[in-house]
Amino acid sequence: MPEPRNVVITGASAGTGRAAARAFGARGDNVVLLARGRAGLDGAVVDVEKAGGRALAVPTDVADYEQVAAAADRAEQEFGPIDVWVNVAFTSVFAPFDQITPEEFRRVTEVSYLGFVHGTMAALARMKPRDAGTIVQVGSALGARSIPLQSAYCGAKHAINGFTESVRTELMHDHSRIDITVVQMPALNTPQFSWVRSRLPRHPQPVPPIYQPEIAGNAVVFAAEHPRRKQYWVGASTAATIAGQKLIPALLDRYLARTGFDSQQTDERVADDRPDNLMHPLDAEPGTDHGAHGVFDQRSHGISPQQWVSQHARPLSVAAGAGAALTATAVLRRLAA
Repeated sequence: MPEPRNVVITGASAGTGRAAARAFGARGDNVVLLARGRAGLDGAVVDVEKAGGRALAVPTDVADYEQVAAAADRAEQEFGPIDVWVNVAFTSVFAPFDQITPEEFRRVTEVSYLGFVHGTMAALARMKPRDAGTIVQVGSALGARSIPLQSAYCGAKHAINGFTESVRTELMHDHSRIDITVVQMPALNTPQFSWVRSRLPRHPQPVPPIYQPEIAGNAVVFAAEHPRRKQYWVGASTAATIAGQKLIPALLDRYLARTGFDSQQTDERVADDRPDNLMHPLDAEPGTDHGAHGVFDQRSHGISPQQWVSQHARPLSVAAGAGAALTATAVLRRLAA
């Protein structure tokens, strides 16, 4: 087994954060789990320890910097200096922009963007005196190409990219040995689509192709071990989306305006008053642990050849991304015509 590291993960109670926690645990790491939901955190502790690591759960709302800083102190008191900090936590509202209230937009921004800022601040405050450590930002293809019905989330993901680039150049200026990298994710089968606040008439869904969260979790661990690259792209759809945005942004506008509403909803009707986790966690009480997976297991891919290529053969990764972009271009031209 490799030498255990001390890892902090925000949003660790479900979805990508939960899958990453389990993957770090399998590596034998000490994993500090930050999230709001107590039941989800307790389940994550069990996952990490079953995988072979040690775990500490610290209930934390990442929108509050003081809570994040206190959690970082607790992590170092329990396990020692933080080696890896992973920012994952987010929330969202599925609705047309003019149906989102200022309070809701603010809350999404405070969690999904400022939560990353707070985590990065807390990590750097403890890593810089040692001039060592790695920060992994869990991004999204939607941070390069926005889609309808997710204006708050897409805005946050774009902001994370810009913020991280600025911090990276400052660290480079200082000749720092601290690394910071972004892992751009595809559509994932996580519980968010069952607990996100939504004003859509039908159940929200990720835009296919959909990948299982273990692919994302393993990608986060790989990025933490090989952080020198500025970005990692996970999934062929991510490569196609990012490359397509560089090549055919106007065509993507037309395509998404036509398809983006229906493609983010299933055929299942949902109640207007269904519970959501925007302001309060839905995994706080015993028996409410949602785990890493959402409700789309039957439609989700458990492997990603593109991920292997991007991690093991960079020239092939570029070729694969270019090929995906050309394929996307051909398909979109037919659909948008």
